[in-house]
Amino acid sequence: MKLQHLKLLFTFSFILCLNGAFAQSHHINVTVEGLKDTSLILGYYFNKQIFVQDTAYASPGSDKYIFKGDESLKQGIYVVYLPDKTYFDLLIGEDQKFEVTTPQTDFIEHLKITGSPESQSFLNYQRFLSQKQNEAKVIQEKMQASKENKEETEKYRQELQALSKEVQSIWLKIYEQHPNTFLAAFLKALQEVEVPMFEAPAGSQNPDSVVQRKRYQYYKDHYFENIDLTDDRLLRTPFFTDKLERFFTKTLVQIPDTLSKEAHKVISKSASNEDMYKYLVQFLFNMANDSKVMGMDAMMVDLGETYYLSGRASWADSTFLSKLEERVIKLKPNLLGNVAPDFKMVSYTGEFFRLSEIHAPLTILVFWEPDCGHCKKEVPKLKDEVWDKYADKGIKIVAVYTHVDLDPWKEFISEHALEEWINVYDPYNRSNFRNNYDIYSTPVIYILDQEKKILAKRIGAEQIPGFLDHYFKFN
Repeated sequence: MKLQHLKLLFTFSFILCLNGAFAQSHHINVTVEGLKDTSLILGYYFNKQIFVQDTAYASPGSDKYIFKGDESLKQGIYVVYLPDKTYFDLLIGEDQKFEVTTPQTDFIEHLKITGSPESQSFLNYQRFLSQKQNEAKVIQEKMQASKENKEETEKYRQELQALSKEVQSIWLKIYEQHPNTFLAAFLKALQEVEVPMFEAPAGSQNPDSVVQRKRYQYYKDHYFENIDLTDDRLLRTPFFTDKLERFFTKTLVQIPDTLSKEAHKVISKSASNEDMYKYLVQFLFNMANDSKVMGMDAMMVDLGETYYLSGRASWADSTFLSKLEERVIKLKPNLLGNVAPDFKMVSYTGEFFRLSEIHAPLTILVFWEPDCGHCKKEVPKLKDEVWDKYADKGIKIVAVYTHVDLDPWKEFISEHALEEWINVYDPYNRSNFRNNYDIYSTPVIYILDQEKKILAKRIGAEQIPGFLDHYFKFN
């Protein structure tokens, strides 16, 4: 039966304008040829979404639209939306008084920008990249068609490499033309890290594996080499969050300790920029909190204590901090690797059992109740797929009944032949099992080793046989 579960959320209070003496106005004229008597929307990228910044309306009979304000816009990649839901990207950097002219189709090909060399260079880069992508597509199709011919395949591979070098040279040229600009920072951040060639030490038993590990380690250590994590302008781009997600969900081994360690490294690099620091703390905390990977609550607890409960997250309100503290208190006792909180409970036959005194190579601890619809499926499955097949391995199942009404409990035990399990309950709630084991819904299953350390938690009955097979193979 599902109980109320605390969901820790965040909202990123995003400051749109610069403050103080550095504030400047912006005035962007957009002409969409033939598009009269309607409106355009100016939006910006943030966290894989697009948010509305402003709306401009044309004068009667006019196809000219003006986005203007007394303060400068935060630099980033913006989009101009047309009423037919088509749009084009627009880089807004230091120059924020310029003109844009375009027909209603083929934006990249026909867009014209005057008054902002930085924005025009971004447009030129888009055009160049689009052209080279089309050329690469043709070469790849030829390569696929001639994959049986090694000479042809190698020729096309070299052509692709030449295209890649051409794109790289254009990027470097733009970087030199616009140093210290958002465009330079943005294009640099798009560049993948170049991993050098490595050789395995002489006498290595598996040289390919050694080289592979070296390449992976270098790539991991230099992943953010081209990204300035103190530059909050990168937050307003369509790539930044994807880059973060790829590192933490695809590049790194999904082990909570590893992920936490790398999260601290990334956050520390952003410390001098309030907006970037705030975003990274919130993003990584929520990534851990929302993760379906077993054990990621350890990362959530770590980040929660390090940044929120320590007072280093000035934006967090007292209500959120209070709920987070309560959640952390409930999670800390049952993190993977901890010794499971001990308890003493009584069985339906009147015997007392203490968890720490139950001797078994593995103990499966299940919290359940007979009126829970999911329990009615999972508990019999635990009997058929786990107990009946692995009891001879010496495992024990400790089934904790979470309510106090004896009759339905006894009936379910008898009906499903669960008498060989250690069936216990806590009629006076002396064990504090709900808090110690974070029981806000049922069923909840833990797997404990011989020392009662938590090996797995919140695992489905269908996943346990695979876990047990792997465990007994290597232990």
